[in-house]
Amino acid sequence: MDIGIIGLPQSGKTTLFNSLTKGKARTHAFSSIDVEPNLGVVKVPDSRLEGLQSIFNPKRTIPAEVKYVDVAVSKGRGISGELMGYLSKVDAFIHVVRAFSDESIPHSEGSVDPARDVDIMNLELAFSDMAIIERRLLRIEESRKGAKAAERDNLVQEQDLLLQIRSALEKDVPVRKQSLAEHEARMIESYGFLTAKPLLIVLNIGEEQLPKAMRLEEELQARYAHLGIAAICAKLEMELSQLSDAEAAEFRSAMGVGAGATNRIIQLSYDLLGLISFFTVASGEVKAWTIRRGMLAPRAAGKIHSDMERGFIRAEVVPYPDLMECGSLSEARKRGLLRLEGKNYVVRDGDVITFLFSV
Repeated sequence: MDIGIIGLPQSGKTTLFNSLTKGKARTHAFSSIDVEPNLGVVKVPDSRLEGLQSIFNPKRTIPAEVKYVDVAVSKGRGISGELMGYLSKVDAFIHVVRAFSDESIPHSEGSVDPARDVDIMNLELAFSDMAIIERRLLRIEESRKGAKAAERDNLVQEQDLLLQIRSALEKDVPVRKQSLAEHEARMIESYGFLTAKPLLIVLNIGEEQLPKAMRLEEELQARYAHLGIAAICAKLEMELSQLSDAEAAEFRSAMGVGAGATNRIIQLSYDLLGLISFFTVASGEVKAWTIRRGMLAPRAAGKIHSDMERGFIRAEVVPYPDLMECGSLSEARKRGLLRLEGKNYVVRDGDVITFLFSV
């Protein structure tokens, strides 16, 4: 899972990046003139891996990973081709919105106004999508001149769809909220529209605002009901990320601060994207895999290796709770809890799976 972190200058997005990745990227100097983003990979915490370790005693345990991409996007500068290359590849966005006040860090818009900043960024993403549409419409018009009948019909369908999407964007409706049919969604998949991607808003608050964090979330959620919202003090989280887990837990307890930003944002990101995890045990290795909810077994197998999807025969599946109760795969099989599933099986969160295939 790749997540892009965006936000206006001085919003604290690189501070959040550091808190999530335990990184030490420059926070004051990373501005809109920077092209290369900050990149960091985070292991997804999952207590079920510890349970599987206790049963299988593997040589290696590999959690799922989230890759964070901290990208600079500024009002009015547009999104360049190189920058677009990074943004179009991510699965979702975290938009860091400034809610803290600090006279030593002037706001790029002159004042702190989270709702205004959300609207500014939404507009920048929409402008990017409309620019893509305009370029494609010009190419379609050129291609239609010498196209054969069948090809021309396809081009007309694509043109009509793009005009429909553009019209909605002009009315402040992002692609993710447009009611596109399944075949229409597939038709535009390769464009990498930015407003089609799920969006999580992180309200970056000051330490003094922590007691009212929930109220601040609710206020912004009332205005943006279709988006995920989380209020986090990125500066505090960055400082805690540099401590040991024990020290950070002790500090959180003393401060009355809840669980860390990493766990919460990963969970919100999973919910936003409709993601689940399944597990495999093979060659002395326990590994977690991330897939979309509703994925069929052969496609899930393909996440491991394309040959496994191509030559899929069946899957041996046992739910994690059943496996923990049994204590071993052999006992789960004896009790009839390890099932054989075919190509139409929908993988569920927590499934422990062995894929059988032949190529």
